[in-house]
Amino acid sequence: MAEPAADSTGPAADPDVPEIDLPSDAFDAVLDALDGREPGEPLRFEGFVVARDDEADEYRLDPADGDRRTGLTEGELHGALAERAAAVTDWYVFERVVGEFGPRRAFLRWLEDADGATVATRYAALAEGIERAWGELKITATVTDRGERRYDVRHADDAGVPVEALDAYEDPLDARDLVKLDERGRYRPLKTAPSLASGWVFPDLGPRDAYEAVETVYPATVANWHREREGALDVTHWRETMERQSGIYGVIKTWDRGEGHEHVNWVAEACCDDSQCLKRREWEYDGDTDLDVDGGDGVFPCREPCSVVVSAARKWTRLESERPRTYEFDLTPSEKEQVEAIIDAVADGRIDEIREADTKEGANRYRARFLRAKLFDEEGNLAGVPTESGDEE
Repeated sequence: MAEPAADSTGPAADPDVPEIDLPSDAFDAVLDALDGREPGEPLRFEGFVVARDDEADEYRLDPADGDRRTGLTEGELHGALAERAAAVTDWYVFERVVGEFGPRRAFLRWLEDADGATVATRYAALAEGIERAWGELKITATVTDRGERRYDVRHADDAGVPVEALDAYEDPLDARDLVKLDERGRYRPLKTAPSLASGWVFPDLGPRDAYEAVETVYPATVANWHREREGALDVTHWRETMERQSGIYGVIKTWDRGEGHEHVNWVAEACCDDSQCLKRREWEYDGDTDLDVDGGDGVFPCREPCSVVVSAARKWTRLESERPRTYEFDLTPSEKEQVEAIIDAVADGRIDEIREADTKEGANRYRARFLRAKLFDEEGNLAGVPTESGDEE
């Protein structure tokens, strides 16, 4: 990412830009950057450039409006930069505090639209707080009176909740414990599942720690998002992923019977829907065959079938290898609809939303118990029909 070009829109002229004091660290960083350049080679900020003249102790400030100032002493340069502290601190944050041109820098700039909005516009917005969503996270970026960035990272469900009402953390690695269990205390095998527990906040993180917290909650999502933005996302499709399975997972390679991608459509529909995973699926059946199932709307991409998908597919491969049998049951139309309602409710994770008193719902617990009492025999067989042995392991 190149340095921002000089722009006629300067933050000093915008009355909405908050008052910014130029920290000594930022000014020292400017001097260090100039010392590393040839005399006359400019250091570019938004709206102006600064250069060291042939005389090592003199400097030149060249605003885009043409009002050049030359022969500046170090003290005079400090005063001139203090008048433009917003642009200087913006440069300092991304060049020296954030540093490297990679996922972290791209993500932090994206949070405040640093590649699309001027410093003046961003600092005015940062003074109020810029909010961005990342999965189930809500990230709020603000700026101090020294141009420093601070970040509030929390669950989106806790938007607007006072910090005092939440469990507050300082170390971004504490997020490792926060993502293990869902709201009901159940283990979360998939970190990008929409089941992140709420009730916590990282209220005052710096740029590097904010990035670390996000990557701890959603590992590798920023890196893959950045690869995609750079046109370098390496996607591994279903067939390639399954062909490299071995051991107990090697059986998946047998699940490819002519219309094999139909089975994969079922897998993707079951596992890769927005309701199950916040990633946007980019992998297909293979490089030439797309799946019929939508990949989702997540902001970060999924570049290959994950371990949860592979594990589930192994089980389904064995189940689908069973020889079909014909079973006959007598069900009333309402009972058939109830069975369908129960499957839908379980598949969509809505069981907990169905009230015990709401017996109009097919998946209501008492209705399901009544159906079991009516149709199951003492051995647990539906309608007294025993299950023929299958070919499961």
